Amino acid sequence: MLTVNFSADNHIDLLQSGTEFFPALIGAIDAAQHEIFLETYIFAADDTAQRVKVALMDAARRGVAVRVITDWIGTGRAHSTFLEEEFLHTPIQHRVFNPWFRRGVVRTHRKLCVIDRQIAFVGGININDDMFTDDSRHLPLSAPRWDFAVRIVGPLVFSVHAEVEAQWLRMGGMKLRARWEEFRRTRVKISPTAHAPALAGLVIRDNLRNRRTIQRAYMQALGHARDSALLANPYFAPGHKLRMALVVAAQRGVKVTLLLGVGHYRLQDAVTHSYYPKLLKAGIRIVEYRKTELHAKVAVIDDDWATVGSSNYDGLSLLVNQEANVVIRDIEFTRTLREKIEAGIVDGVEVHLAEFESIAWHRRFWHGSAFLIYRFAMSLITMGNGK
Repeated sequence: MLTVNFSADNHIDLLQSGTEFFPALIGAIDAAQHEIFLETYIFAADDTAQRVKVALMDAARRGVAVRVITDWIGTGRAHSTFLEEEFLHTPIQHRVFNPWFRRGVVRTHRKLCVIDRQIAFVGGININDDMFTDDSRHLPLSAPRWDFAVRIVGPLVFSVHAEVEAQWLRMGGMKLRARWEEFRRTRVKISPTAHAPALAGLVIRDNLRNRRTIQRAYMQALGHARDSALLANPYFAPGHKLRMALVVAAQRGVKVTLLLGVGHYRLQDAVTHSYYPKLLKAGIRIVEYRKTELHAKVAVIDDDWATVGSSNYDGLSLLVNQEANVVIRDIEFTRTLREKIEAGIVDGVEVHLAEFESIAWHRRFWHGSAFLIYRFAMSLITMGNGK
């Protein structure tokens, strides 16, 4: 297992929802001079995505090398084909990740962009309008989707660039020798400068050498937590080890709070609710965010550890899909993100143990059945290695 490889002297800005993210992203694309890599799970067919697409096309026409990776499931089969045909008439190079499940069920769920190897964006925000649900229904939301990304300037940009460039090369068909060289390159660790501020590291999840890296980064942080842990996520169905890390932290006095999204998928909500009684009995505070769609995958532990990324707390993100988070060790950034999560908690509805101790038998049966369905599905997908 690789630990987080921190680099120092990074300048990292927190961007909340599309209101802050897309102007920053499009502004950086408009200023690009040499190269753009963009990797996203969803590249939608809406006005927001169109603005990003136009910016990419303009950059390509002025000579910038533009390479775009989209996921076949996230973007959709029909729209993936449309994008391929549209980009064929521009200088943009476009590759679709795992069409027709040729590589099994794995998806690229990452949201990465690197421009001129000088600026990078990492987070949970797809290329879509945050005033509509991100599923096929495309229903209007009452408020912008609650989500986050970071803009990075500094040495960490090179790590993000190396990762998305390697993804591009792999999708183009790397020969065995090239794959071995890539494997060796990713083993090189960056030594942190202990006295420098804004330490940050890129943590990825793949199905080769980084199968549990993101989960272990969370578990390590929880294991060292002293005072508090605030975690926000839309899909909560972690394995036994991560659940126990949360419980153990709470039992030794750490104030653990989960801010969870609900109302998107009925089965997912039932699976999540199946965990509530044991977590609440352990002293973990649970708050459900119902103001709008919660899509953020963020956490703050104590006053100097924070993460922003694409990884959910479910089996698909932690054990199957390709994901990317940034871990930041910086007091000022952590304080800013903590304030955002606390504001989300204020907008949420706290769950109390009494509500789940007195629920009707048919609801309890539904929660248990949903958990068994989920566990069976994950066992099939992960070939029994889903804990």
